[in-house]
Amino acid sequence: MDAAAGTVTGMDSHEARFAEFLAAHRGPRPLVLPNAWDPASAAALFAAGFAAVGTTSLGVAASNGLPDGEGATRDATLDLARRMAAMPGLVTVDIENGFSDDPETVARTARDLADLGIVGVNIEDGRAGGTLADPEAQAVVIAAIKERCPHLFVNARTDAYWIGLDDPLERSLERAARYTAAGADGVFVPGAIPDADVRTLVEQIDAPLNLFFVPGRHRLDDLAALGVARISTGSLLYRTAIGAAVEAATTIRDGGAPSADVPSYQDVQAWSLPS
Repeated sequence: MDAAAGTVTGMDSHEARFAEFLAAHRGPRPLVLPNAWDPASAAALFAAGFAAVGTTSLGVAASNGLPDGEGATRDATLDLARRMAAMPGLVTVDIENGFSDDPETVARTARDLADLGIVGVNIEDGRAGGTLADPEAQAVVIAAIKERCPHLFVNARTDAYWIGLDDPLERSLERAARYTAAGADGVFVPGAIPDADVRTLVEQIDAPLNLFFVPGRHRLDDLAALGVARISTGSLLYRTAIGAAVEAATTIRDGGAPSADVPSYQDVQAWSLPS
């Protein structure tokens, strides 16, 4: 890789970024992917040394006063993606269920993101009301994305554990097989998953496995030992930031002094403005 040019010999820029991102899922350690919700949080994460940053659908939705998981955040998501694409790193975007049930419409959204320079998308099969999409229909959507965007990393999320369905391991494996056969580059299985199930998922899914990081349950070394390829923070950073803001406000109200170990005004101003 020529870091200055951002290309690999014989590859265009989309293909080079895709190859770099794919390789990050096959390293000796899991790819730790933090998830941003606005340009400042994304810029701060890149400044902290993360080579790749994702978006969090809950953070994008909540920070815009919109519901998560109901297809209401397409415009806000694309606007954030456009801003993040100008930053010095790899960007992957959570597109919920693709913001549409129509495969070609979802594929056009993916193409719009790829044209911006986005390297990957998450697309989920969970639906409002605690149900899962038809797996054959979801596979058609994934295939449509890959046909239109062969160098966009499609992280296929399957939500049996997340929404608490019966037989989540069997459901997840069956869906993962369909999605990878359709062209998915990675499989994302969020939720509270027993270690034994994680091992089975790693062994039987023919693609890198992505999990959420769950505080109090997970350590990076333990997930690495299980063979997990990618660890996402999801909405954790957004929720942590909201919690810290409320804690600081109530500490001042109650006569105390909040921690002074926070980014400076100048830091945030620099992150918030385009370079």
